[in-house]
Amino acid sequence: MLVGLLAPGPALAAAATINPGTMWYDTAGNRLQAHGAGVFKVGSTYYMVGEDKTAGATFTAVACYSSTDLATWTRVGNALSRQSSGDLAAGRIVERPKVIYNSNTGQYVMWMHIDNSSYSDARAGVATSSTPCGPYTYRGSSRPLGYQSRDLGLFKDDDGSAYLLTEDRSNGLRIDRLSADYTSVVSATAVLADLESPAMVKVNGRYFLFASHLTGWSTNDNVYATATSLSGPWSGFTTFAPAGTSTFNSQTSFVLPVSGSSGTTYVYLGDRWNSGDLNSSVPVWLPLTINGGTASMSTFYSSWTIDTVTGSWAPPATQPDSALVGEQSGRCLDVPGAASANGTQTQIYDCNGGENQKWYATSAGELRTFGRTKCLDVLNRGTTPGSAVGVWDCNGGTNQKWTLNSNGTITSAQSGLCLDVTGGQTANGTKVEIWSCNGGANQRWSRR
Repeated sequence: MLVGLLAPGPALAAAATINPGTMWYDTAGNRLQAHGAGVFKVGSTYYMVGEDKTAGATFTAVACYSSTDLATWTRVGNALSRQSSGDLAAGRIVERPKVIYNSNTGQYVMWMHIDNSSYSDARAGVATSSTPCGPYTYRGSSRPLGYQSRDLGLFKDDDGSAYLLTEDRSNGLRIDRLSADYTSVVSATAVLADLESPAMVKVNGRYFLFASHLTGWSTNDNVYATATSLSGPWSGFTTFAPAGTSTFNSQTSFVLPVSGSSGTTYVYLGDRWNSGDLNSSVPVWLPLTINGGTASMSTFYSSWTIDTVTGSWAPPATQPDSALVGEQSGRCLDVPGAASANGTQTQIYDCNGGENQKWYATSAGELRTFGRTKCLDVLNRGTTPGSAVGVWDCNGGTNQKWTLNSNGTITSAQSGLCLDVTGGQTANGTKVEIWSCNGGANQRWSRR
């Protein structure tokens, strides 16, 4: 987490920055392993379960994280871990875990897609725990009501009844009612068009069902439908993000209501899958507007803030970028010639307010420039004094992570070395590098 040298302006009490489409890291500095995520709230704490993709497509674990601000996540442990045989063995498929709480039994109930590597099992698994992160006791899998089950979701209604949302390739997207203890399916409620990755939220008595077309790991224009009764009639499905954007290159995983003193923000949780390296897939979280009977997500924000206390969000325009001014020279950290090409080495130059001198500190530890599209990068992943610093496409690497310290220094998360003006020089065009931290004025920076 970056510590600001000079606060960029007043912030909401619990405002935190969300950076869609970038690699996220937990408080231990490890990749956030919450693919196909589901989120639930206990008191003032949010818990997130998701797929640990360390092994790629096959099962590693269902990870469980906690957060109070939705941006800073701590890995509590594994809700489910590998077993020596059965559904949770190495080589099996365990996807899209979701959790709801049963107030009558005092149990947290998790459902997930269970399969083999050829996706011919098509089953739904269930597990229970008395605590949010478990570990959960796995209770087995089945084909609900005898039907195939692939991508799934969960929904708990106002009256405490719960429903499994599940894709049945032979018939369509199913809404099935769960038993009183939420551990089995007891009856069919509705069958809709054949879509996958379902998520549901209820707003002012109206149900909103979000889902994706069937295009494998490739993204598409996801759609939604509405109804005032789960059994229907349901409206036709229509897109909620701009047509042709493939839902901002993501697939629906969950829709999270964030309620507070000022109202409720609905947050779309999606996955941007990397089919060649599933472990490098990234989350895409964006504010979702629900108004009357319509849902829309019209703008992709590279960063935005959510306040879990007030339940409100803010676009990036309320978070100004700022210059980084060298204390010794009074000149700005600058990308020469406003050249955004990967590998362009940074320098100091007279401050002029250009986009190549504006830097934005993300909660992921990045320093972004050029409209937050490029990251400050230790080139070639250098870790020795004198390694060059430049700009590169943001990729989540530790050579793009920085800590802004209260003494004015900026340290590289990868090497622990300081952002340094070469040789203590002050002239325009002097290159910037990393060097052993020594407290010199050529290593101290302030925001302006």
